[in-house]
Amino acid sequence: MKLTLAEAEQIALKNNPQIAQAQFEARAYEEITREFRAAYFPTLEGDITAVGADSGSRLAAGALNNPVVYNRLGTGVILNELLSDFGRTGNLTQSARLRAQGQQQAVNYAKSDILLRTDAAYLGVLRSRALRGVAQETVKARQDVADQVTALFQSKLRSSLDLSVANVNVADAKLLLSDAENDLRSSEAQLARQLALPGGIRFDLVDPATPPAPLPEPESLIQSAMEKRPDLVQRRFNLEAQRKFARAEELLTRPSIGLTGAAGYVPAADAAIPGTYGAVGVNVRIPVFNGGLFRARKFEAESRAAAAEKGVQDLELQIQRDVRTAWLSARNAFERLDLTQQLLDQAKLSLDLAQARYNLGLSPIVELSQSQLQYTSAELARARAEYDYTAQVSILNFQTGQTP
Repeated sequence: MKLTLAEAEQIALKNNPQIAQAQFEARAYEEITREFRAAYFPTLEGDITAVGADSGSRLAAGALNNPVVYNRLGTGVILNELLSDFGRTGNLTQSARLRAQGQQQAVNYAKSDILLRTDAAYLGVLRSRALRGVAQETVKARQDVADQVTALFQSKLRSSLDLSVANVNVADAKLLLSDAENDLRSSEAQLARQLALPGGIRFDLVDPATPPAPLPEPESLIQSAMEKRPDLVQRRFNLEAQRKFARAEELLTRPSIGLTGAAGYVPAADAAIPGTYGAVGVNVRIPVFNGGLFRARKFEAESRAAAAEKGVQDLELQIQRDVRTAWLSARNAFERLDLTQQLLDQAKLSLDLAQARYNLGLSPIVELSQSQLQYTSAELARARAEYDYTAQVSILNFQTGQTP
C-alpha cells in the first residue's frame, strides 16, 4: 500500500473509531442542552380516568384536603408551563451549552492525538526501513571482508584468529538485520492499527520533506498553545459551565411560578359531575426548609467550580512545560542532523583507512573490526536522526495546538 504522510493522516481521521466515539459523545452533550431548554416550553398530556367508588364519599386519610370521589369515566388534557424560576433554568441551559462546546474541543483533541500517533507510526516504519537498509549494507560489507579473509587464510596469509573475528562480525551483522526486520514488521502493524486497516498490510511509504528549523525562542509557541490547545479550551469551557451550574444551584432557594390548565369531557359519570370541565391556575412554589439540602448543593457546586479553576491553572503550567520540552527536543534533534552526518563522514574515513591498513598488513583485524562497528553505529545514528527530527516537530505541533 503506497502512502504519503498526508494520505495516512486522512485515512486515520476517517477510519479510527476514537474519532467517532468523541463525536458521539459531543452529540450526546448537545442533547443535554435541549433537555434543559425543554423546561421553557409548555407540556401537554392527555389523561383517561375511570373510577369506581362509594359515590359521594370522601378520602379520609393520606392528605389534608380530601376531595369527594364519584363514579366516573373522564378524558381530558393538562397543560403545564413554567412562567419563571428567576434564572435557574437559564443558567442550567447555559451550563449544558458550555459543556457541549467543551466536548466539541474533545473531538478536536482526539483528532490531534490521532494525527500525532499516526505521524509517529508512519515515521516509525520509515525509520525501521532505513535501519533495515543499514543492516543489509552491513551484512554485505562484512561478508565481503569475511570472504577476503577466508581467501587470505586459505593462502596462509592470515591467521585463524582473523578468520574467526571476520565470521563473528558477519554473525553480528546478521543478528542486527534480523532485529531490524522484526522491528519493521512491528512498525507496520502499529501503522495499520492507527489507520484502522487489517493487519499484515505491507506499506510503501514516501519520505516526507524535512521540516524547517524550529523557532529561536519558544515564547510565541507557548502563546499559541495557550490559545489553541483543545484540551485547555475544553477545560475553560467546563470551568464556565461549572460556574453557571453553581449559580443555578444558588437559585434553588428562589420561588418558581408555574401555570396549570386542564380541560376535558366526561362521557359517563355520577349525576353530580358535569359533562365537561375546564380550569386554569397559577401556582407559586416557595422553598422554606429542606434540612439544608439546597445550601449543601450550592456549596458543592461552588467547590467544584473552584476545583475546576485550579485545574485550568495546573494545565496551563503543564502546557508551558510541555511546549518548552518539545521545543528543546526538536532543536536538539535538528542539531543532531548535522552532527550525525559529521560522525558518519568521519567513521567512513576511519573505516577506509583501517581497511587499507589491514590490506597492507599494517594493522590487525581487531582495528578493522572496531572501525566497522563505529561506522555501523554512525549509520544507525544518522538514520534515526533523520526521522527523529520530523517526529519531534510533529510532537511540537501537537503541544502548541497546531494540528486540527
